[in-house]
Amino acid sequence: MRIGRSMAGLVLIAALAGCGGSGGGEPAGTAGGLEKTEINVGVVPVPSAAPLFIAVERGFFKEEGLSVRTQTIQAPQQVMPQILNGGIDTFLTSYVSLITISDSRVAGLKILTNSQQGAEGISGVVVAADSPVRTPAQLKGRTIAVNTVRALGEVTVSAHLRAAGLTPADVKFVPVNFAEQIAALKAGRVDAAWMTEPYVTAAKEDLGGRVVIDTLSGPTAGLPLDGWAATADWVGRHPKTAAAFQRAMAKAQRIAATDRDAINRIIPTYTQIPAGVAAAMGLGEFTASVDVRGVQKVVDLLAEFQITKTRIDAAQLVAAPPA
Repeated sequence: MRIGRSMAGLVLIAALAGCGGSGGGEPAGTAGGLEKTEINVGVVPVPSAAPLFIAVERGFFKEEGLSVRTQTIQAPQQVMPQILNGGIDTFLTSYVSLITISDSRVAGLKILTNSQQGAEGISGVVVAADSPVRTPAQLKGRTIAVNTVRALGEVTVSAHLRAAGLTPADVKFVPVNFAEQIAALKAGRVDAAWMTEPYVTAAKEDLGGRVVIDTLSGPTAGLPLDGWAATADWVGRHPKTAAAFQRAMAKAQRIAATDRDAINRIIPTYTQIPAGVAAAMGLGEFTASVDVRGVQKVVDLLAEFQITKTRIDAAQLVAAPPA
């Protein structure tokens, strides 16, 4: 499967193909005593969101008495006023974002359900074919592009630098959008770039790019990446609604974990990722249960690299499972 140079300009954070819903009219099952039957879900249109759209498509929310509407977001930090005032009920978030928000005390957040666990081959530090950098240690003194500073890329790269005898201060992290990173490498504006799929595959084809660090291997193997969350206050006021959301998503997560064709079909409906690319790119592991020990590892890495001030107890970040 050739991805082609058009991938260099792919914008992964794209407008949704439409505002999703679980069907018009009054949803079934409203006699179940849900505190709220219509919820607005903040969606970052990336592969991790696929189970939500599977749940909508297959009527899992409707079975639980829920009607779901989706709203495109890029990160929960950018829509925090809407989250705090109830305009957004639940949302997709990286665990790095969730932990940093909790650490800042802007909001108390709870993880309702997991989305993806990390896997080898889906993110890494990439250099151009003619780069002299062959090992992590040779990144010393180099400039590394990340999509956002003080976030997942910087944290996972730093863990691998530490393993190579370096510190984060030995490199310079600079923010460059994923869609612009290949051009930045070609022009020599950066020495390396932390990328996720499908950009890793695109860089290999367009640049002959080489991965010098697989950032979800070794010290960061299996790191939990993201999940669906809500504020602790919202969960406290809507326990039955939260449980209904969890049950619907658990069904969809199980499909995502076992049916790659279902993922391949749904991703192009809410992103700008072409069907062929969706089928070819690497994905993490979709799981229904939250890996509390893994989330604690994310907490500890953020504290170690001084991105957060405290080591939060990860168990306190997880909502109770449905009864």
